[in-house]
Amino acid sequence: MRKGFTLIELLVSISILSIMMIFLYKSYASLNTTNNFYETKVNVMQSTQLKKRVIYLDFALKLDENVSIRKQNPQEDVVFFQSANSVHKRFNPYIAYLVKNKKLYRLESLKKFKEYPLSQEDVFSVDDLGEVKSFRVYSSSKKIDGIQSEMFLVHIDFKEQEDILLKIKALNEY
Repeated sequence: MRKGFTLIELLVSISILSIMMIFLYKSYASLNTTNNFYETKVNVMQSTQLKKRVIYLDFALKLDENVSIRKQNPQEDVVFFQSANSVHKRFNPYIAYLVKNKKLYRLESLKKFKEYPLSQEDVFSVDDLGEVKSFRVYSSSKKIDGIQSEMFLVHIDFKEQEDILLKIKALNEY
């Protein structure tokens, strides 16, 4: 009658266990790599969706009749208007979109933006939307049954992100 394992049996079982652990570790490492890759992709998608949402709400909820679109050059516009949408918890803030040093910025202020370049007294919150190749905004308006309707086409060509192209109808018609 045997009471234990022989040395060969122990070495074989340890070898089999080691091989199984190596395969389990490789599977775990591969899973971590895949998870990191998809986490990065999801974060980029969420960032793009958040930018689209803010831009859409800014233009759709515009308050004043005049949205000032100033052509700086063939690739860049500067846009000033008032909106009911606020990222920084302001009531009916004034919004500006402008490109400075190839970066698109969204500015939000309680005071109306009057000119570009901005003056030293202007106080505003700044959101960096990313590095861009071009930022263009087009507007059109038409009167239907005595109601003025305004549409915007916003095109942002990002340098290293997915481009944004939004067709936005202003919701508050006058």
